[in-house]
Amino acid sequence: MRLGARIFKTGLAIIAAIYAASWIGLDPAFFAAISATFAIQPSIYKSYQTILEQVQANVLGAAIAIVFTIAFGHEPFVIGAAVMLAISIILKLKLESSAISLALVTIIIIMGRPGDSFLTFALERFSLVMLGVLAAFLVNILFFPPKYETKLYYKMTDLTDEVIRWTRLILRHETNQQSLKQDIPRINESIVEVSNLYLLFKEERSYLRNHKLVKARKVVLFKQMITGLQHIFTILKSINRYENELYHLPEDMQKQIKSQLDQLMDYHDRILLRYVGKVHSQLPGDMEEEVMTGKTQLAEQFMKVYDEEKRLKEEWFHVLPVVAHIMEYQDHLEHLDRLVESFFSYHQDDNTVYIEQD
Repeated sequence: MRLGARIFKTGLAIIAAIYAASWIGLDPAFFAAISATFAIQPSIYKSYQTILEQVQANVLGAAIAIVFTIAFGHEPFVIGAAVMLAISIILKLKLESSAISLALVTIIIIMGRPGDSFLTFALERFSLVMLGVLAAFLVNILFFPPKYETKLYYKMTDLTDEVIRWTRLILRHETNQQSLKQDIPRINESIVEVSNLYLLFKEERSYLRNHKLVKARKVVLFKQMITGLQHIFTILKSINRYENELYHLPEDMQKQIKSQLDQLMDYHDRILLRYVGKVHSQLPGDMEEEVMTGKTQLAEQFMKVYDEEKRLKEEWFHVLPVVAHIMEYQDHLEHLDRLVESFFSYHQDDNTVYIEQD
C-alpha cells in the first residue's frame, strides 16, 4: 500500500491539533482533530481559500448555535433547525461543501451539551474547531508542498506514451481488440485526471513578479500539451472505430496514413522531451521536411480516393474524420513546438523548468 502526501499531512494535522489543544488547555482536544481532517486540501492555494471560507462558516455556525441555544434551548429539534438554517445561509453564500461540514460540526459540538457558563463553553468549542483548521493550514504549507509541475508532466507524458503505443499497434493491425476496448474508457478517465491536475497546477499562486510570468507561460504550455494528448487519443478512437474501412483503402493510402502518423507521433514525443531539455532545440531539417511533405501527400491521396468513382461515397465519409483529425493534430503540434521553442528562446534567465527525475 502506498501512502500519499495528503495522507501524511492529514495525520500530521491531527497530531498537531491535539497537541496544540492540550498545550493551550482546551478540552476535549479531539474536536480540534475532527476539524483538522476537513481542512487538509490538495494545494496551498486551495488551503488558503479553504481557511477563509471555513472561518466564515464557523463564525456563522457558532453565532447560530449560540442564538438558538439561548433562545430555544438545545433540544434535538432545535439543533436540527439550526443546522438547516446554517446550510441554507452557507449555500446562499456559495461556500465550499467542506465549509458546510465544518460549520455543522461547530453547531453540534456547541449545542450538544452546553454547560452552566454557556458563552464560555461555546467560545472554547469554537476555539477548538478553529485551532484544528489553523493546524491543518500550517501543515499544508510547511510539509510536503505539492509539486504539481512534476506530477502533471509525468502523468501527461506517461498517458501520451500509452496512447501512442496503442495507435502504433492498431496501425499495424496488431491490437488485442478486447484489451483496447477495456483501455479506452480507462484512458479517457485518466485524461480527466490530468485535466484536474492541470487545474491544481494553474491555481497555485506565485508571489514574485518573475515567477508569475514564468508560471503564466507554463500554464499555456501545459494546456497545449494536454490538448495534444486529446488529439492523439481522438485519432486512436477514430482509427479503432473505422479500422475495417481503413483496411479496405488502397494500399498507398494506408501506407500514407501510417507513415504520416508515425512521423507526427515521433514529433510529439520530441516536443515533450524538448520541454525537459533531453533533445536539441531545433527540429532536424529532414524530419521537418518529411512531416510537411507527408501532410501534402496525405491530402493528395485522400482526394484521389474521393475521385475514384468506383469507390462508395460512404467509405470516403468514414475516412474523412480520420484524415481531418490527423491534419488538425499536425497543426496543433506545430503550434506547440513554436510555443516550446519560444519559451526557451526568450526570457532564458527566467524560464526555469522544475521537473524532477521520476
